[in-house]
Amino acid sequence: MKIGIVLMNLGGPTHEDNVKIFLKNLFRDEDIIKLGGGVFQNTFSNVISKFRAPSVAEDYKEINGCPKGCTGNKHCFNRKNKVVSDCCSPINGLTEAQRRGLEKYFKKILPGADVSVYTCMRYWLPFADTTMDDMLEDDITHAVLMPLYPQFSWTTTGSSFRDWENIEKEKFGDEGAPWKQFHVKNYHRNESYLQAINSRIDEALDELDNETRQKTHLIFSAHGTPLLEVRSGDPYTVEVKETMEAVMERRQEKHSYWLGFQSKVGPQKWTQPNTEDLVRRHLEYGIKNFLMIPIAFVTDHIETLYELGVELVEDLEEEGFEFESMKVMKGLNDHPLYLKALAEETVRVLSHEIDHSDIQWEKENKKNAVTA
Repeated sequence: MKIGIVLMNLGGPTHEDNVKIFLKNLFRDEDIIKLGGGVFQNTFSNVISKFRAPSVAEDYKEINGCPKGCTGNKHCFNRKNKVVSDCCSPINGLTEAQRRGLEKYFKKILPGADVSVYTCMRYWLPFADTTMDDMLEDDITHAVLMPLYPQFSWTTTGSSFRDWENIEKEKFGDEGAPWKQFHVKNYHRNESYLQAINSRIDEALDELDNETRQKTHLIFSAHGTPLLEVRSGDPYTVEVKETMEAVMERRQEKHSYWLGFQSKVGPQKWTQPNTEDLVRRHLEYGIKNFLMIPIAFVTDHIETLYELGVELVEDLEEEGFEFESMKVMKGLNDHPLYLKALAEETVRVLSHEIDHSDIQWEKENKKNAVTA
């Protein structure tokens, strides 16, 4: 039995030259931009990506994830060509850290098993076809599709699953892949995941003096969703709120907390309130201390490091608002408790395939309690 865990993530450009291609792949996705596909959707993606690429490239340069050399997947062009890029999304190297961390974690808790962890990006390398080739080479017998999106949405997890299935059908035909396949749909209330979030919140608050800490309001921020998706039954927004409430239920020290939505694209109506508007409203009421918590992002990338860490502050300052502190919580990234959550969800879907008596959870739990 050879287990292959596929970490599914958004991906991000690795060089200024491929920002436009990355954006084109994103806007061509019918699960995100519903234009019916075909020529019209391709034309739209070509035009919008060409228009937005220069400014988006500048944003990525400001948060360049690999300033000293490639930290991403083995398939990254920068790694292969030994190029140091000044325009690489941090999501690439951080997802690779998650991949390596989870693989190492399984060696500790399930030393007798053969477990390999792979990365599959939706809009940049490595794509599904490449990941499947790696799995074929490793003779994988059991595959677990693990989205790095704790809350399910058809625009994220659903899109990744559909893309995987389409490529799989093209590659293997009606016979299907040569491995048993298992899907993790969501894990937004996994206890280890919730503990990881609270651990990161505590880390951020501990960096503040006691007086500032007492005055700090928690602003949870999630990627917004078109209201059309919500009304059609997409569970993402509900699951985000359930995660936030579960996190706060576990906190002994109470803070005022709120939820906003960011990253709106296009003319449609999206979930409200907008994160920037929410912070602005607080400032108008005289609140001046904030901790921004990227609740639905488990890997730091442009939405957390730039939109919350740079753009939000600059926009408010340009409007004349003054605040005392505005911190952004560090992403979960390869936090040991988040890796534990991924391992737990893997074991859960493989419950009828592996011997649970071989898993060394208790020892790892004690270690994680100290580390976190």
